Amino acid sequence: MPGLENRFVVQRFLSFVTGLVECLCFAGAVFGWASLVFVLKTEGYFSSLCVNTTGVNGTQVLDCSGQDEQFSLIFTIASFMNNFLTLPNGFLFDRFGTTVTRLFGIFLYTMGAILVAFSSSAQSILLFPALSLLAVGGILFLMTNMQVGNLFGSHRSTIITLYNGAFDSSSALFLVIKLLHESGVSLRASFLFLSACGIIHVLRTFFLLPRTSIPYPLPDHYTYGITCGKSKILSSDQANGNTDNSVEGAPLNKEGPVKKEKSFCECLLSRFFVWHLLWLSVMQLRHYLFIGTLNPMLQRLTEGEPSLVSQYINAFAVTQLCGVLCAPWNGLIMDRNKGKPRAPGETEQEADLWASVLSLFLTALQCVLFSVCASTPYLPLQYLTFILQVLNRSFLYGGNAAFLSVAFPSCHFGKLYGLVMALSAVFSLLQYPCFALVREALGGDPLYVNVALTLLSLLAFIHPLSVYLHCRKHASQRAKNKASV
Repeated sequence: MPGLENRFVVQRFLSFVTGLVECLCFAGAVFGWASLVFVLKTEGYFSSLCVNTTGVNGTQVLDCSGQDEQFSLIFTIASFMNNFLTLPNGFLFDRFGTTVTRLFGIFLYTMGAILVAFSSSAQSILLFPALSLLAVGGILFLMTNMQVGNLFGSHRSTIITLYNGAFDSSSALFLVIKLLHESGVSLRASFLFLSACGIIHVLRTFFLLPRTSIPYPLPDHYTYGITCGKSKILSSDQANGNTDNSVEGAPLNKEGPVKKEKSFCECLLSRFFVWHLLWLSVMQLRHYLFIGTLNPMLQRLTEGEPSLVSQYINAFAVTQLCGVLCAPWNGLIMDRNKGKPRAPGETEQEADLWASVLSLFLTALQCVLFSVCASTPYLPLQYLTFILQVLNRSFLYGGNAAFLSVAFPSCHFGKLYGLVMALSAVFSLLQYPCFALVREALGGDPLYVNVALTLLSLLAFIHPLSVYLHCRKHASQRAKNKASV
């Protein structure tokens, strides 16, 4: 029916646009930590840990390394919680669906914003739970929005990577708060506004997202949102014989026999999952250590000049906005074979895996280049480091979600996405020992740690090589079968 189709097109468009805005403005704010730290230092958070020390010329120097360590610890815990709790949140999403998961995420995010709003230099300790709540709530926004890609068929991977890019770009939110703070808007006012935005998130949950989840492939006459159910329109469809696949929760297969999917344990023990976990973990550790130590690094390279530190912090935050522009490139790489004729006997999944090889390889290459630039103690080069960082980060997280969606059954996506993020979070805890090593044993010089992380990043190339060999093996097998016929 034209009326139903037009309503679905409008609803689908609104779901996509509002989801993009939600990811862009809220979801990954915690990764703009460097901008917020600048404000928190101005407000005197953890200032009691700064002590006067004697410099090389006998002059008194204010040593705030203890303050920097607390800020680094807050980010380490928040980034760990952001990833590790994705595992139970993935099970929550697969078991209870979109509405329950989002309401939980909205509650966490709102509480985190309120805690920051009512924190102060005397109550700096509130930042520990606040940033973790913002991180976990934000990743739930992303997790529940990525399914919107299922509404767009052949552009599915592009939408997923676009949302992940928006998640990366949302770290610029703390830059906006920093600029507002410099214009006279208090930290409390900014975070109270963020908490009030929870009302918008709730409305979107009920009107523009499904109660359970959006299936893939998309069934015929699929509807979702608060208006779906046994309406007159649906009854008309049923009268015309379209009784299947008309509302949420319908079977995913439109036609043909039901294919036996891999079990969750089979997916977990597969070579794809193991190498993908390594691929994500080593690169994520590099990014987390870079973000968590950006302020001390700039302090060292600028010799503590506040205006220069602020200039580079602003430049870093502005480049984060480009994440939403960079991520679709990865999606286009993943989707480049959609709609094209496949080789005889080649399945859609095999074609998608072939397309993912280039994406996985480019992501690993970008990380090595980014790490080399970050390891070079030359201040102007950091502008290039910022560009490579945001490009690689948008490819990393968008590619992570897109690969899991094509390599494994969709019924396990929430659990696998949660598990890979949780396990990579455990690996990312190494960032705090690395920071302590730089501060205590290396006298604040991170060169040797940066070189070690660059070498570690080379392990990421194992994953694209493994997928390439798998695809080539299947292609050879098909050629042999064809020749024997």
